[in-house]
Amino acid sequence: MTPGILAERMLAYIPLLFLFFATVSYWGELILKRRNGGMGSLGRRSVVIAFACVTGSLLYRWLYSGHLPLSDLYESSMFLSWSLCLVHVVFIHSHNRSGAITAPGAMLTYGFAVLSAGDTQPSTVLVPALQSHWLMMHVSMMMLSYAALLCGSLLATAFLVTADSAEEHIDILTCNPNTPVRSFGNDGGRGKGSLNILLSLLMDYRERQLSQRLDHWSYRIVSLGFLFLTFGILSGAVWANEAWGYYWNWDPKETWALITWLTYAIYLHTRMTGGWRGGESAIVASLGFFIIWICYLGVNLLGRGLHSYGWLI
Repeated sequence: MTPGILAERMLAYIPLLFLFFATVSYWGELILKRRNGGMGSLGRRSVVIAFACVTGSLLYRWLYSGHLPLSDLYESSMFLSWSLCLVHVVFIHSHNRSGAITAPGAMLTYGFAVLSAGDTQPSTVLVPALQSHWLMMHVSMMMLSYAALLCGSLLATAFLVTADSAEEHIDILTCNPNTPVRSFGNDGGRGKGSLNILLSLLMDYRERQLSQRLDHWSYRIVSLGFLFLTFGILSGAVWANEAWGYYWNWDPKETWALITWLTYAIYLHTRMTGGWRGGESAIVASLGFFIIWICYLGVNLLGRGLHSYGWLI
């Protein structure tokens, strides 16, 4: 192992440390229910530092390899983590509890790249058929779309959880509004029902406000990811025609990319024209989370095709 590669491997653990600190900060704010946003601000700064470090690592690998660092599983996992950090920096603010969802995703993806996929394949020069600007656009657009769609799907899943919690508060309030929550003085129980109703309404309002924000940001991020995915598939078809003389080959990766596109097309179509809001559309987006991982990782490791890295088969 050359000194340059050894230094790269050593520096690769620095972003993982900052992403771990960001995850702890966001979850600490969420568990402790801090309202000042201090821990969330520290978490966002940690993600920004990690994003800068991963950017430097990818640029360094680009310089000494001579091509866009997306040629193997290690590089693509690094780029996916970089894309997740980018989505976090652009869309997630310090006071937004959504950081407790997106930061762990970036940390786990980067941890997989560094701890598991780091020794899969060394950086090599691409064959002439792969040295194409259309290929660079195709792969980069696909990875950016995966990052945006994964974040949007995670926010949709979080919306389902918060919406169910809000519904439970409504059920408790409707079924037994006189259950005492807290007692003040010796008024013989008078006013306890009103106090319980007030507290329940306040909790319900906060959770509904949070769930609405999650639903809003999930829709916006998924829409952006769907746009990237469309450009990625189209540019991939153009590149395939240049390299092999046909636009589509029904390779397992291509098939699952089409399934992913159709899943999120259904999500956007039903949301914009079918009137699906909230739980129905969030279920579709949550299903898309698993489909993306099958398309990105499952096909690459288990399938046989032009896009497979061939770990297991």
